[in-house]
Amino acid sequence: MPLRTLEDVDPRGSTVLVRADLNVPLDDGAVADDFRIRSALPTIRALRQASATVVVCTHLGRPKGRDERLSTRPVAEAMADLAQFDVRHVPDVAGPTAAHAVAEAGPGDVLLLENTRFEPGETTNDPALASRLAGLADIFVLDAFGSAHRAHASTVGVTEFIPSVAGPLLVAEVSALGRLLDDPPYPFTVVLGGAKISDKLAVIEHLLPRVDGMLIGGGMCFTALAARGVGVGASLLEDDMVDTMADLLGSEHGHKVMLPTDIVVADRFAEDAEARTVPVGEIPDGWMGLDVGPRTAEAFARSVAEAGSVFWNGPMGVFEWDRFRDGTKVVAEAVAASDAFTVVGGGDSVAAIRMLGLESGPDHVSTGGGAGLELLEGKTLPGVAALESGA
Repeated sequence: MPLRTLEDVDPRGSTVLVRADLNVPLDDGAVADDFRIRSALPTIRALRQASATVVVCTHLGRPKGRDERLSTRPVAEAMADLAQFDVRHVPDVAGPTAAHAVAEAGPGDVLLLENTRFEPGETTNDPALASRLAGLADIFVLDAFGSAHRAHASTVGVTEFIPSVAGPLLVAEVSALGRLLDDPPYPFTVVLGGAKISDKLAVIEHLLPRVDGMLIGGGMCFTALAARGVGVGASLLEDDMVDTMADLLGSEHGHKVMLPTDIVVADRFAEDAEARTVPVGEIPDGWMGLDVGPRTAEAFARSVAEAGSVFWNGPMGVFEWDRFRDGTKVVAEAVAASDAFTVVGGGDSVAAIRMLGLESGPDHVSTGGGAGLELLEGKTLPGVAALESGA
């Protein structure tokens, strides 16, 4: 069933509740990365231009009850600075203070509610909380792709009570990732990195039959290498996943997996560690891999350059440290320069491509890590399903 979108409703003069994904990192009480705020702003601007009263809600972190360190107040301040319009912070989610603030607001005003997870009923999808949230507005817009895989009161529950539609950001995310599943230009190459292979096993199993090549770097490559009988020294290793990976690599589609041929290793996990590049299988005892080597990075880049579509999720090494960034940098540059249909997902991959100033290169940079992976696993996201069956 096609998603209803903002084009299917008339927000003019209405109060619109927007569930955004503003779950941004904070550093000493200030927003440390504004990518998700910037991504949310086009929808908010469009509603303001339609003379709607815009009430924004989001979760922030994983508070255990009310925790002022995870208040959305600094998010409201950062949004106002970026957008160059006033954003009123409301220190309440769906109680009398929130209701009063909304009643006082007028067309074009923007309010940001307090952290939805300050309410115990948020993560349990409590109908009472969902009803109170819905009571603040005339229309609900789900634009939080990064939270669409959670059946919470502010993502799913609200849709039971008021007319609900998908926001432009959610539509773009579902369209881009859905294209990779349903109609990817071939050859289709997937690049996976990050720490744990267990976090992406379901994606590997679902996509491997569909792709032409799957390139695995990052910490997760060492479990795959161990499954091929290669010694990995003191590198990150999920022992309980080795047999699973061995079965997968030995399967009908296992030949599509490309693993590193050289590794940048260090004598300890530290930015100033002694480091060298060695062939795979020659990691010294007690040393650990912290990046793919240059030959591997170039081979991955060539595969990306030859692809018709590319999905990249996860850095190739500890990119936060300059000495172990080259593998991620080479892959990021290849993805950004590719003529293929390119999608980048996952918080670390997005952080890396932004750090390198390449975020304008890919066709789509996803705001959702876990949600994107679940979609590519073939799962139906609860938030998306709710829009197909809600009020």
